[in-house]
Amino acid sequence: MLPKVILFNGVSVDGRMDWFAGDVGLYYELAGRWGADAMLSGSETMLAAYAAVDVPEEDESAFEPPEMDPNDPRQRLVVVDSRGRIRNWHQIRDEPYWRDPVVLCSDATPQEYIDYLEKRHVDTIVVGDDRVDLRAALEALSARYGVKTIRVDSGGVLNGALLRAGLVTEVSVLITPHLVGGTSPRSLFTAPDLTSPDGVIPLRLIHVEEVRDGVVWLRYEVAR
Repeated sequence: MLPKVILFNGVSVDGRMDWFAGDVGLYYELAGRWGADAMLSGSETMLAAYAAVDVPEEDESAFEPPEMDPNDPRQRLVVVDSRGRIRNWHQIRDEPYWRDPVVLCSDATPQEYIDYLEKRHVDTIVVGDDRVDLRAALEALSARYGVKTIRVDSGGVLNGALLRAGLVTEVSVLITPHLVGGTSPRSLFTAPDLTSPDGVIPLRLIHVEEVRDGVVWLRYEVAR
């Protein structure tokens, strides 16, 4: 069974996701309204989030099975990392924002990385050949962990892959009062150009709200 998948991004009026400072507090305040079981991110997003953060040295506690509370109400962190790029899981797991992480890998993921995660007691789901099969991964999250709703906190590439695969239930956007301009495709939906109108994804507006400071919250249901 596929969980409900919600894309949630803050963008400028011209649809950009860079060069402006959004209201992070407002973003996560609204994100909490869904009560999602899991948060899905790509490796690029996670690497960017920790790029300017000092990584503490890994100690022996990283190799001990962590104490896991089955009644932990926090959302589960799920990260797509088929290439095995993230190496600070001891730090990520200690963050207060989420519970036990799960890494989505593929058959192309280096075995060394799978062993690295196993040694640190980080759960993995291996689906897909050269890259993660997102549909199979979502089904596994539902079956293995009972995930019913996933909020995607990521950039345009993962958003685009989920949208093109027909896996998204809702697109939620915070429109901030900024204009950025430019020619690079730094939008919330990055994917190969279409070859026909058949790939256009229709949306149905389900919510409009001016939240504060000129920020408008738009929620759309993906019309199947």
